[in-house]
Amino acid sequence: MQRIYLPILFLLSIFNIESNAQSNSAYMIKADRPAEFWEEAFPLGNGQTAAMVFGGISEELIQLNDHTLWSGTPDPGNNPAAAGLLPVLRKQIFAKEYANAEATWRKMQGPYSARYLPLGDLQLQFDHQTQEAKNYLRTLDIQQAVSTVSYELNGITYERSAFISHPAKALIIHIKADEKKSVSFRVRMSSKLEASSSIVSDQLILKGRTPSIVAHRNYFPEQVVYKEKEGMLFEAKLAIKHKGGTLKTNGEFLEVKDADEATLYLTENTSFNGFDNSAMADGKDPGKEAAKKMKLVLKKDYQTLKREHSSDFRRLFDRVEFELGVSMDQNNLMTVDRIRNFEKDPTDFQLQTLLFQFGRYLLISSSRPGSRPANLQGIWNDKVQPPWGSNYTININTEMNYWLAENSNLSECHQPLLDFIGELAINGKETAKVNYGIHEGWVAHHNSDLWAKTSPVGNFDQDRTYYPEAFCWQMGGAWLSLHLWEHFQYTQDKTFLSEKGYPLMKGAAQFMMHWLVEDPESGFLVTAPSSSPENHFNYQGKGYSIGKATTMDISIVRELFTAVIQASEELGSDAQFRKELIGFKERLYPFQVGKYGQLQEWSDDLDDPKDTHRHISHLFGLFPGTQISPGFSDDLVNAAKQTLAHRGDISTGWSMAWKMNWWARLRDGDRAYQILNKSFGFLEPVEKKVEKRRSGGGLYSNLFSGHPPFQIDANFGVTAGIIEMLMQSHLGEIRLLPALPSVWKNGRIKGIKARGNFELDMEWKDGEIVRLEVISLAGKDCNLLFPNRVRWKSKNQTGNSFQFKTKKGERYVFEKI
Repeated sequence: MQRIYLPILFLLSIFNIESNAQSNSAYMIKADRPAEFWEEAFPLGNGQTAAMVFGGISEELIQLNDHTLWSGTPDPGNNPAAAGLLPVLRKQIFAKEYANAEATWRKMQGPYSARYLPLGDLQLQFDHQTQEAKNYLRTLDIQQAVSTVSYELNGITYERSAFISHPAKALIIHIKADEKKSVSFRVRMSSKLEASSSIVSDQLILKGRTPSIVAHRNYFPEQVVYKEKEGMLFEAKLAIKHKGGTLKTNGEFLEVKDADEATLYLTENTSFNGFDNSAMADGKDPGKEAAKKMKLVLKKDYQTLKREHSSDFRRLFDRVEFELGVSMDQNNLMTVDRIRNFEKDPTDFQLQTLLFQFGRYLLISSSRPGSRPANLQGIWNDKVQPPWGSNYTININTEMNYWLAENSNLSECHQPLLDFIGELAINGKETAKVNYGIHEGWVAHHNSDLWAKTSPVGNFDQDRTYYPEAFCWQMGGAWLSLHLWEHFQYTQDKTFLSEKGYPLMKGAAQFMMHWLVEDPESGFLVTAPSSSPENHFNYQGKGYSIGKATTMDISIVRELFTAVIQASEELGSDAQFRKELIGFKERLYPFQVGKYGQLQEWSDDLDDPKDTHRHISHLFGLFPGTQISPGFSDDLVNAAKQTLAHRGDISTGWSMAWKMNWWARLRDGDRAYQILNKSFGFLEPVEKKVEKRRSGGGLYSNLFSGHPPFQIDANFGVTAGIIEMLMQSHLGEIRLLPALPSVWKNGRIKGIKARGNFELDMEWKDGEIVRLEVISLAGKDCNLLFPNRVRWKSKNQTGNSFQFKTKKGERYVFEKI
């Protein structure tokens, strides 16, 4: 019987895979016309290769990226003059000679960061007249990670599907029609970079190189500069398999004629060989690497590749389900119409769950183990000179990219950032020595890049644009190190903490112990210089950015010291260092409440209640920090609320996402929801001519978030914020529905993670939990707080709170009484 039974089970499992592969309309982004602008195209990615699919009829454009394709070369950019100027700078700050202090800092800067670059364009040309096509539909299935285009022309239905496979490390495009001998097209590749294409053995090859310099300002004399021994090489290969018809070379094109169907395989690679190696002198052979991938992928047919791709992607994506228990009717509308309608009638709750899952889709697509971290645009960029270089801006944006990694059950996708922190620590140790004369620990400033830059930017003192409110910020390493602690708290992986997390966290803390100085005015330990990212204060009628002990600085230091102390206790090691750190923490400059009842941004009471700046960095202690919380620090809670009232709701996309998280931590679900709704404002593409643009952030028609322009951080921040509204675990307890909006009366969320490595499946009706299942994945003690009375099913105990020991792998079920 077993010989019969096992194959039957196998066949049933295959049947389930195939049936589950059917598209779920709740996970569809849809359009009824091709993309005209980049922000309307659909994103695909596997952590290494990325594509934006436009879905044209007569010509399909697929814009390509590689996660390692950046300008430049390893360049520490440290400034030996800075260490000698540091005492001068501090003396000027303590004397409140702010103009002199900012003039001194200007001499302490380094070069700007490198730029993330586009690889090329894949163009497919069809003899199809756009105006004659009928029943056009373009979709992105974010559960399957497949983009599809279909339309009818002269009675024939055409369909193109595209995905980028992580297992196969290739872009796959399948073209078919419902009538034989109807698939004909030409294909070529080109690049905005210095590149050339050729055809060898029926494979289309694009070879190119990156510039060593891409200017940070449009007035710099050198804008895009190629140098012989600097930059990076790249190569893409494209092969075609076809059923029926012919394949031939036609000039720079590969041409398929009269086929029944065709599959295109694209592989690519760069010469990048590590953050500390020249991609020219010590780089990999990109052609050889791309050829290896091509050899492997050509051994498999389209259906096998699609099945393996779907299985790999859904292994991550399907961990979390989110439903709000209302009608699905609006799923039939085009996504752009749903966004436009939302402002007038915000009852499309499925659009909110779609945006939530889209954030998870984007992280899976842009950040996989072994890849580089997601940058300002994730992994998608079509410009040689993109906004802000599409770099790593680590004074908020890079961190926000990963707020959802652990609580939305995508811990593996956090790995690229955690690895990057290790690279930053190597370069940051040298920056600490050269720039500040500090020989313990490591530092990073507000910008970084592929080469793990840690020195401050500003083009030394040669740029006529001077922006000390961003450039003079030494907290990047300290903030990023908290991600190491978060990863441990969610996974409870002590090996990770001991071997990687704690040493890096300790290094960041050691730098801060040396960086802190005693304030001659108050006697507390302060940071000096100190800034509050990208904002300024007014003193004696003039605006300045550099002072001492900004609230954000001290909050980050306090959070870091607390995490390192707890990590040391968790590991049962480093007791003497822990003792020293406790002493430093006790002497930190305290929070200050100002004359307007606000949480002060600066050490002195200089806040302007009319200031609506997008950065509200002084609320770091509320979120992602843990220092301000209802019931523990109510005076600071009220001050934080006053600050948020001053700043208002409408701002850039990422700023509104952060405000969502703050209001969730303040347990005001309706205010958090109000900001979430305002995040659905429709944004027109940057290059589209329009009479009037909306102010503040919002969404493009493909659900990309806009600063504007496009920045991916808000997509990630919104997903994290929704989880914070439904569950919080940062205070040693799992608080359920802490900030549930009144309009989300009924719902279910399954698979989200709480610290302690607990996985939750939670359902609620009329604002009360009707069922909760907790899976203990590490066997840690559990502390649950419910908004209503429930019964612990197996123990027959009732109450609103439960504290109990767990066993690894066990499930604990609670139901409403």
